[in-house]
Amino acid sequence: MAVSRSKAAKAGKNSRKNPAKYTDILYEVKDQVAWVTINRPRVLNSFREQTLDEMIDALKSTREDPSIVCAVVTGAGDKSFSAGGDFFAMKRLNFTNAYMWNDRMLGLAMTIRGLPIPVIAMVNGWCMGGGHELALWCDVVIASENAVLGQTGAKVGACPTVGATQYLPLILGERLAREMIFCARRFTAKEAVEVGLINKCVPQKDLVKETLKWCTTMKGHSALTIRMTKRSLNSASDALYASWQQGMELLAHVWGSPEANEGMDAFLEGRKPNFDQFRQRDKKELAKYMDGYAKNLNEPPYMRKKKK
Repeated sequence: MAVSRSKAAKAGKNSRKNPAKYTDILYEVKDQVAWVTINRPRVLNSFREQTLDEMIDALKSTREDPSIVCAVVTGAGDKSFSAGGDFFAMKRLNFTNAYMWNDRMLGLAMTIRGLPIPVIAMVNGWCMGGGHELALWCDVVIASENAVLGQTGAKVGACPTVGATQYLPLILGERLAREMIFCARRFTAKEAVEVGLINKCVPQKDLVKETLKWCTTMKGHSALTIRMTKRSLNSASDALYASWQQGMELLAHVWGSPEANEGMDAFLEGRKPNFDQFRQRDKKELAKYMDGYAKNLNEPPYMRKKKK
């Protein structure tokens, strides 16, 4: 798993290690805790379609073992929990194939929310964009002091409509949520605790230890109670499911657009995106429309009055 996860691997017995079918994640059940690790550190644990498929499969498999107390989602290494979607995967998306990505994102979110056990996000380093939405889907978030959480969609031409627009207003309040999304505001782990974005911030060396402490606490509690109360706690936000569906359709129109491509290309090329070109383009288009209005071009040609 990660450098940090290797410490946890020594913490107990009864381990079931990574199935051979997984290439993008590491999966292990140890001492009644399921560990799901995005294992793509070379790209800061950004995820592609295969990653999402494997995470869904691994997390759903916990239902086959009622002795599992909770699941921990994390990223390999100590530099990044997840930087979000892999741009090399996302640049292939357009309106025609958007559902192939969007349904996977929604599927992982619903898998996490639908599990009868708590899911803990153990956050190291970068937790950005879709990676931050992944943390939002989890029940609790424990982060190291080097963690940075944020929504980057406005900077790269993507929409955080797979949880961020639904949950952030509930967690942070409308004003701060809009600031975080519109201005791509980032929070350090210490700041995130203060505003209620995460549950706990600890020194990096203590991250696994603290996570295991929470897991151990849950081992002593009623599984039936946790299952029922998780369902009850989800009740209010479950009503936002229609917003998720709308968000997927909105996002489908963004994938493959010139603005989305400019944002991702700029990021990959290490330059600032030129989004103003699209504002100027639209300004010209609107001026053309208004000119047509003034010239009565919105009327059938045979009905237009001929100028004398």
